[in-house]
Amino acid sequence: MGSLSEPAPERNNRKPLGIRFLEYIKGRNVSFKTHQAIVLIVTFLAYTSYHATRKTTSIVKSTLDPQSSDLSLKFFTWRPTYLHEPAESRKLSWKLGDGWAPFNSSDGTALLGELDVAFLAVYAFGMYFSGHLGDRLNLRIFLTVGMIGTGLFTSLFGVGYWGNVHSFYYFLVVQMLAGLFQSTGWPSVVAVVGNWFGKSKRGLIMGIWNAHTSVGNITGSLIASALLSHGWGWSFVVPGLMIAFVGLVVFLFLPVSPESVGADRDEEDESLSLSLKKTGEGVTEPLLESKTKDEEKPVGFMEAWRIPGVAPFALCLFFAKLVAYTFLYWLPFYVSHTAIDGKYLSSETAGNLSTLFDVGGVLGGILAGHISDRLDARAITAASFMYCAIPALFFYRSYGHISLALNIFLMFITGMFVNGPYALITTAVSADLGTHSSLKGNSRALATVTAIIDGTGSVGAAIGPLLTGYISAKSWSAVFTMLMAAALVAGLLLTRLVVAEVAAKFAESRSQGGSQSRSPAGNLNV
Repeated sequence: MGSLSEPAPERNNRKPLGIRFLEYIKGRNVSFKTHQAIVLIVTFLAYTSYHATRKTTSIVKSTLDPQSSDLSLKFFTWRPTYLHEPAESRKLSWKLGDGWAPFNSSDGTALLGELDVAFLAVYAFGMYFSGHLGDRLNLRIFLTVGMIGTGLFTSLFGVGYWGNVHSFYYFLVVQMLAGLFQSTGWPSVVAVVGNWFGKSKRGLIMGIWNAHTSVGNITGSLIASALLSHGWGWSFVVPGLMIAFVGLVVFLFLPVSPESVGADRDEEDESLSLSLKKTGEGVTEPLLESKTKDEEKPVGFMEAWRIPGVAPFALCLFFAKLVAYTFLYWLPFYVSHTAIDGKYLSSETAGNLSTLFDVGGVLGGILAGHISDRLDARAITAASFMYCAIPALFFYRSYGHISLALNIFLMFITGMFVNGPYALITTAVSADLGTHSSLKGNSRALATVTAIIDGTGSVGAAIGPLLTGYISAKSWSAVFTMLMAAALVAGLLLTRLVVAEVAAKFAESRSQGGSQSRSPAGNLNV
């Protein structure tokens, strides 16, 4: 399977310098399992740093606009009153509690909302192009450039503090460019992990690995909060420098695929980058390594959309992410403005309490991955979690105010069911579809498929918080009704795949484990 003595194919890259250094120290080649460990650790750190930089804006909002708790939620005004104020009234100095022009003006909350929407819109748009490029470029270099670019523009937002910048359009452009570079992360890390791990335990492995999202959110929150008293600029610059540093670690150590480093595969760890063919007794074997040029051409954008299962899972994620990101952006505000046991919590306490939603999400991602592995049924698992999210949302809205303990319990359960399918679809399902049997052995579709699915989901992530801003001004019950409806639609979109999986299970049961093989991706071959 491609030893080190064999000449590497032209499309493969030389070993990363860090891997070569490790081999020099050890005096022998790095084993396949060691490569896998390096991949998991490096990609985990990479996407943790992506989310840490993404979280800083929500933490600094209350400092830029101290009146952010009085949300008028006027999105898309595009009329910053600061620009029309007399020059002498503009704040050109800062101390904690004063806010920062133009965000401490009467339109400040609206302007901060526009930054969020602009970031997510560009992120979703860029995701499609990032996946397209990721399957055509060296993923290690591509990911490094994305991380350093993210660090640069995250830091430039903070530089506005020392530069005494008070132009809304400066911060808007910087956020949009940061969103564009952020879009390089997810397709790249999923594609690399997909290249190294076989299908039998992919759901569980990726469910655990997907904890980087919550770890990044918590890390970003803690760092940004701790640095606020030294000047809000540091809350952006330090996470920006961190992701740039991790980007260098990626450049030095990340092996994109077994072929790129000449690693020998263990029989039980077949790579996702190779198509699998089924034998009569259910044993899977990799296709011959000598591939034609046609098989190795990157999959086109429209061709990737036509892969069976991509469209329903992408649309399902649209609604799943709409629910998840509404909680990400609005849960602290909702908690602080809801009387729990007759008392209102402070913004800081509400923010800390809201992290339990992420903790529940970690458990949900692990459970969803493990269950889908055991059942060999991704669609059944994802749809079941989305349906369970509906009563969880209802009970949290209806009974979460009774006591703090009950609020914590229901928030945890809601996070588990909301984030479980979100984690499953963006990881294991994307990897399944990126190596679908219809690709006939073409391994260069992982990033494109991942980008299509997560990019479509990110559109929902932008729409959900925006709609919530308008609807919550009238009724939070209406917001939760919207979220329950979105969860229902997400589950219904997988109906065809669920029916196919159930039919396959019945057929398998009748054949009593006959000649037809079972694969974790069997549910997607419809």
